[in-house]
Formats: sequence, C-alpha cells, structure tokens
Amino acid sequence: MQKYLLKRFVSLLGTLLGVSILVFLMVHMIPGDPVRYIMGEYATDEAINAMKVQLGLDQPLIVQYFDFLARFIQGDLGTSLMTGITVWEEIVNRFPITFQLACYSVILGSVLGVLMGVIAAVKQNTLLDRFIIMFSLIGISAPGFWIALFLIWVFAYKLGWFPISGYEGFFSLVLPAVTLSLLSIGNIARMTRSSMLDVIKQDYMRTAEAKGAPSLSRVFSHGLQNAIIPVITLIGIQFGSLLAGAVITETVFALPGIGNFAIEAISKRDIPTVQGVVLFMAMIYTVVNLTIDIVYSFVDPRIRYE
Repeated sequence: MQKYLLKRFVSLLGTLLGVSILVFLMVHMIPGDPVRYIMGEYATDEAINAMKVQLGLDQPLIVQYFDFLARFIQGDLGTSLMTGITVWEEIVNRFPITFQLACYSVILGSVLGVLMGVIAAVKQNTLLDRFIIMFSLIGISAPGFWIALFLIWVFAYKLGWFPISGYEGFFSLVLPAVTLSLLSIGNIARMTRSSMLDVIKQDYMRTAEAKGAPSLSRVFSHGLQNAIIPVITLIGIQFGSLLAGAVITETVFALPGIGNFAIEAISKRDIPTVQGVVLFMAMIYTVVNLTIDIVYSFVDPRIRYE
C-alpha cells in the first residue's frame, strides 16, 4: 500500500504540473487585456504599462510561468485582480458552499440511484424497470440549466418554498442539490442496474437462494456488496467533479461558490484567479480519485495493491 500511495502521489504531482502548463497557456490565449479591463478604457498607456510591470505581465511567458510555478510550490496562488484579495482567501471563503452542495447532491443521488438500480435489476423487464430506465435517461439527457430554471419557476417563484437565487443558508442549496442529483441518480441507477444484473447470475447468488437466505439479505449483502465497486468509482468521479465546481448550477442560482467564481474570473480576464482556481480544482479531483482507490480495499477485501 505504501509503494502504491507513493506512485500515486508522484502521478498526482505530474498531473498538476501538466494542468498548470495547459491552464497557463490557455489563460494567456483569452482575448483582451486584463490590465486595461481593470483600469478602465480611459486609463493612459503609461498607467497601463506601469501596472503591467507591477504585476509582472511585461515579462516573457516562460518567465511568467516559472514565477507562477515557484509561487504555487510555496502555497501562493497570487492575488485576484478583481478583488485585491489573495486567491487562497477567495477559495477558502467560497469552497464551503461548493462542498455543501456537492455533499447534498452526491448523498441524494447515491441513495436514490443505488436503490433504483437495485430495484430495476431485481424487477428486470417489468414495468417498474422500464420506468426507472426512462427516468434515468431523462435525468442524464435533460440540460442542467433547463432543470434549474424549471425548479426555480415551480418551487421558488410559484410556490415560494425556496429562495430564487443567492445564498441564505441550507434552503438556498435544496434546489441546486436536486438539480445536480438528477444527473447523478440517472448515471448511478444505470450503473447499479448493469452491475447487479451481472452479479445476480452468479452461482453464489443461486446458492444463497437455495439455502433460504431472505430476499433483502440476498440482494444487499450478497449481491450489492459485490456489485458496488464500479458504482463507487462513478460516485467518486461525480463527487470530484462537483467539488471542482458545479459551474452551470452555481451560475443559474447565483451561488457564491467555486464554479461561479471561476466563470466570473474568466469573463474579467483575471489571470491569477483563473490559474489558481483551476489548479485547486485539479488537485481536489485527483485527491478524490486517490481516496476512492483506497476505499476499494475496504469495500472488497479481495482487492490488494501490490
């Protein structure tokens, strides 16, 4: 396990290095001058040039990149050009909202998705199975912004049960969490159903049935336990994606999370913020994937890392 973790840690560092290069190049390809955007259209050329020298934007790209990389290694992601606050402070202030949203969405999507997938597998080719498949396809296919607007119109505007936008506590996250969980439910239900159908056909399931094991015990203890590995992988990937920022949903609901912050930074050509936020997203995503790999060995003792 120690050798495995060391290899994955080295791989994580390589991934972050590659992401840093791609992000740096892509950010500098965004049309527009960030300094002119900050100082306004009436700023003089002398003032703009002085600001570029102060921010180090007058240096060649290779020099700017290594300066950025050196600061990142020291834990410095730079200062936001929009707010004048360090990028780390902005992330620390906004990440809790994204984290809560991701947790609520994954919990709701995982519980309902796994339950629906198991029911669909057990009731294969029945009307209930077809309904679950159809619901899953709708959840996967429907655009997230359309679902968000529909939920806002019904539950926030018409019924007034939840805030329309902004963050005012737990109730502000209910509709965004439901929006994101619908996609998770569809994917998880389909994966669980497929995995369970393979397990149900195994000899040990027929043996458990012949020994008179209760149906629920047979399905969940014998079946789901052996079918859960690919489902855990899917849940981990979706959780990592949500932690990296649910961009569309946070934007529609005007939540001050990581995703909304990244969109705002891109639109305003805030180079330090975009670089810092994307690197933070990549780091979170890789750490979640590593955690999921470690969880495998606890869920299924047959898995060993050699």
